[in-house]
Amino acid sequence: MNMIIETIRKHIETCGKTRYRICKESGVSEAQLCRLMKGKTVTAETAEVLLQYFGLEIVSKKRAKKGR
Repeated sequence: MNMIIETIRKHIETCGKTRYRICKESGVSEAQLCRLMKGKTVTAETAEVLLQYFGLEIVSKKRAKKGR
């Protein structure tokens, strides 16, 4: 989950929008966004909303099995 939070944080910092605008457009509260920017955790639902807002998705990679 930490990599996801870091990715969202980087998008917030580089998107060119204010945090206030992101809150209004995404529906995520200012408190949740502030919490995320301070490096604290947020719910999976909040992370999902922000991932969708920034047009991001989580993709699972299959791990290669050892010995093959």
